Amino acid sequence: MTKTLKLLSTAAAAMVIAGSAHAQEVIRHSTPGSTFPIARAVEIPADATVVYLSGAVPRVIDENADRATAEAWGDTEAQTVSVLESIQNTLTDLDLTMGDVFKMQVFLVAPEGEAMDFSGFMDGYTQFFGTDEQPNLPVRSVFEVAGLANPQWLVEIEVTAVRPAAE
Repeated sequence: MTKTLKLLSTAAAAMVIAGSAHAQEVIRHSTPGSTFPIARAVEIPADATVVYLSGAVPRVIDENADRATAEAWGDTEAQTVSVLESIQNTLTDLDLTMGDVFKMQVFLVAPEGEAMDFSGFMDGYTQFFGTDEQPNLPVRSVFEVAGLANPQWLVEIEVTAVRPAAE
C-alpha cells in the first residue's frame, strides 16, 4: 500500500470512528476536600459550541426610589440576583440554561469606605449554582473593581456557556 493510500485509509477510519461516537460530555472537576461552590476546572469537548455572553449589570429593583440612590438598585445580594436573572433570561433566549455556564467572571464594587461584599455576592450566587435543581458549577474569578459604568452598580457578571453537540 502506498504511503498516500495508507494516510487516506487512516483518515477515513478516523472519520468513521468520530462520526459514530456519541457527543462528548462537559467534564467539571471539583476541588478535592472542598464544598466551595465553584469548579476547579472544566473540560469542554471539541465538538461543543462555546457561547460568550456580554457582561450583565443590575436592573432597578425599586421603581419608586431615586435611581441615583442605592435604594433603587439594592445591595450586593439583590444586585447579584438581578444580574443572574438577566443572564438566565439571555441563556433561555439562546436555548441554554444556567447549567450550561462553565466560566464566570464577577466584578464587585466596594461601596466607598467599605470592603466588597463577597458574602452578599455568595448569598445571591448560591441561589443559582450548586443547588439540587442546578448542581453544575462554573470555574469562576471574582475581582474587586473601583467602579462600574453606573456609580450605583455594585455587580457585573460575564459568563461563558457551552452548547454540547447534538448526538
